[in-house]
Amino acid sequence: MTPPPSSAPRRIDLHTHSTASDGTLTPAELVRAAAEAGLDVVAITDHDTTAGWEPALRALPPGLTLVRGAEISCLWNGVQPGVSLHLLAYLFDPDSPALAAELARVRAAREIRGQRIVELLRADGVELDWTEIHTAAAGGSIGRPHIAAALIRAGLVATTTEAFGPQWLGWRYRVPKPDIDVFRAVELVRAAGGVPVFAHPRASRRGRIVPDELIVELAEAGLAGLEADHEDHSPAEREHVRALADRLGLVVTGSSDFHGTHKTVRLGAHVTSPQAYERIVAQATGVDPVVSD
Repeated sequence: MTPPPSSAPRRIDLHTHSTASDGTLTPAELVRAAAEAGLDVVAITDHDTTAGWEPALRALPPGLTLVRGAEISCLWNGVQPGVSLHLLAYLFDPDSPALAAELARVRAAREIRGQRIVELLRADGVELDWTEIHTAAAGGSIGRPHIAAALIRAGLVATTTEAFGPQWLGWRYRVPKPDIDVFRAVELVRAAGGVPVFAHPRASRRGRIVPDELIVELAEAGLAGLEADHEDHSPAEREHVRALADRLGLVVTGSSDFHGTHKTVRLGAHVTSPQAYERIVAQATGVDPVVSD
C-alpha cells in the first residue's frame, strides 16, 4: 500500500468503538462525530468484530479517512487469570478464514459470559434481564459495558466506572472468557495482511500492566506497535511505553479509545503522528484505508 504524503496535516485517532461492540454511537454516528471533532483519520476498532465496517463506510463524511480494524481480546498465561489483553488489529482482510473463525468463537464466548454474569447477579437478588440486555446491545458484540448499562438503568450504580468497581463487574461478578492466545492473535492478524498494535499496555488503573518481556517476545513474533498516549496511562507510563517501543523499533500510537457516553474521553483526545500512521499503512496488505470524496 502507498502511504499518504507525510506533509499532509493530520489528526489521527486509531482506537474507537461503536454500537457494533460496546460504544454508544452507531458506526454512522461515529464517523460523523469524528469529522465534527476535526479528525482527518479515524479507526473503527470494535471488540472482536468487523460488523461496523460497512455502515461506517456508507456514512463516511467527505474528507475523512476510515481505517478498518478491531480490538481483539487476548490472553497470556503470564497475566492474572481472567484479565484480558487487547490487541488492536488494523487493515486486515475480514475474510481471512482462520482469523474470522477465532473472532466468531470469541464473540460466542462473550454471549455465554454475559449470561453467566447475569445469572450470578440474579442469584444475589439483582433482577437484571438477559433478554433486555441482549436487545439493548442491538446486535453488537456483547461486553460487560452492556451489563453495566443495565445496572445503571436499574438504578443500582450511577456510572459505568462504578459498575466496573470491585463490588460489581470488576471483581465480585467478574467471569473470564476464552480469549485468543496473544501470540496466536499476532500470527493471525499478520496472516490476514493486518498490522497488530498492543492497546494500552501499561494501564495500571485497569490492572493490566503487560510485562516488558512479553512485549519483547511479541515484537519478535510480529507485533508492529504499542499504544502509548492513552487516557489510562500516566505520563510516566507513556514515557515507559515510548522508550520500550523505541528500543524495539516499534510504531508508537496515541488514541482516544472512545466509547461515547460509556467514557468521558472525547474523540481526538490523544492522536497518532502522521509518520506512525504511514508506517502502519505501509505494512498492511489486507484492506486499504478509505477516504470519502
